[in-house]
Amino acid sequence: MLIRNGEKVHVMYRTLHENGNRRHFLGEVMACEGALCRLEGYEFLYAPKKGVFVKKPERRATLMNLADSGYVVNLIDADIDLVSVDYHYEEGIGLVATDGEHFSLNINEFGAHG
Repeated sequence: MLIRNGEKVHVMYRTLHENGNRRHFLGEVMACEGALCRLEGYEFLYAPKKGVFVKKPERRATLMNLADSGYVVNLIDADIDLVSVDYHYEEGIGLVATDGEHFSLNINEFGAHG
């Protein structure tokens, strides 16, 4: 098994069409069987009128098959505090997930912005 309980992940859902909902999930693996995982964490939804991703405040549980081709999965450090992670735009980089201290993950869907 490649993923283990206690590991933390950042998951980007691939949209199937141009106007599809853009969503990401940041969470911890609570249980897994093969690539099917129960995750607990936070959902980020793209708000097209604002042009930004918005973090939903409530912690939620979800099931995902992390081997599914519809997801882009990044493993993140287990010591990251998920509550403190939010999205920000950084000059020369673009969209990043960061805790504002030590953790920063470039999550640009279309490459860095100049």
